[in-house]
Amino acid sequence: MAAGRKHGPAAISIPIMIEIQAVTQRFGSVEAVRNVDLSIRKGEVFGIIGRSGAGKSTLVRTLNLLNRPTSGRILLDGQDLTALSAQQLREARRGIGMIFQHFNLLSSRTVYDNIALPLELAGKSKAEIAQKVEPLLELVGLSALKDRYPAQISGGQKQRVGIARALANDPKVLLSDEATSALDPETTRSILELLRKINQELGLTIVLITHQMEVIKVICDRVAVMEAGQVIEQGEVLDVFRQPKHEVTRALIGDVIAHELPKGVVERLRARLAKAEAENDATKGTDHLFRFAFTGSGVDQPHLSEAVRRYSLDFNILHGQIDEIQGQAFGSLAILANGTQENINNAMQYLRSQGVVVEELNHVI
Repeated sequence: MAAGRKHGPAAISIPIMIEIQAVTQRFGSVEAVRNVDLSIRKGEVFGIIGRSGAGKSTLVRTLNLLNRPTSGRILLDGQDLTALSAQQLREARRGIGMIFQHFNLLSSRTVYDNIALPLELAGKSKAEIAQKVEPLLELVGLSALKDRYPAQISGGQKQRVGIARALANDPKVLLSDEATSALDPETTRSILELLRKINQELGLTIVLITHQMEVIKVICDRVAVMEAGQVIEQGEVLDVFRQPKHEVTRALIGDVIAHELPKGVVERLRARLAKAEAENDATKGTDHLFRFAFTGSGVDQPHLSEAVRRYSLDFNILHGQIDEIQGQAFGSLAILANGTQENINNAMQYLRSQGVVVEELNHVI
């Protein structure tokens, strides 16, 4: 588990590595980022997600002042970057590594020399450079390819070069701007595994910008969701998956975990209710639609069967999925419950007492 990966009350004691305070970024009349406040803890992997144009890449470029914010402050390990002189800012930027979607490697330099570039610019000797670059090559698994040129290696290997280069100056923070977007799924997994290894072994704080919730699910500790330049939701990744509060977040989660009911299921439910009404069925009004979210050990416990037994209910599972988020099991089920109103209320109270997140969905039909 990463150095900063703690949950619950203990998380309050973790030092803050990056503080984004009321940051706004305007380009002419366009407000790309609007009054954003975020705190990123030391040693965590923090994800910033949003659709194209949400402002996430603009925001991440304010963290090292590649984009100087129109207003607001960026604090790195307590130091206000926006208050530094040009020389002081150059020094501070050495503590911030950055990797990009399109690698940004120099085609005329070998793998070794691309990684060595920041060290050369810092005036290091050849011996000092070798002492740093060789372990980095080993860390990213490219020792055997150090004399090749970018045109001779794959996209995933190019990104590994970019990661090693970003680590050359021993940064406190690694910024990843859509670093896996140009890669195939298998290569993406391998890059995320490498980033997680770096986070765990080096205790490095990673800020990861992406439009892919699958990436957030695999590697991030906490996440902020952006839309139209604003942070609309943030929290522990598992909590956000369990109880997304914003429609945009629900849609993003729906890309990887079945959160919304399929259209066919909704149509069948509507037909069932219409038939019951037409036939004046005595059971009319006793059907209730719920979504249950289970996490951790709750996935393995017979909570549903116990609720059925205790409260004489019928449960019809309509839709669901079990997955894993940050090494913890996560289950989501859509259930049609049939029984008396009192028994249904008591059953939902029981399930909540067992740690199950219960959401009524009758508004869907």
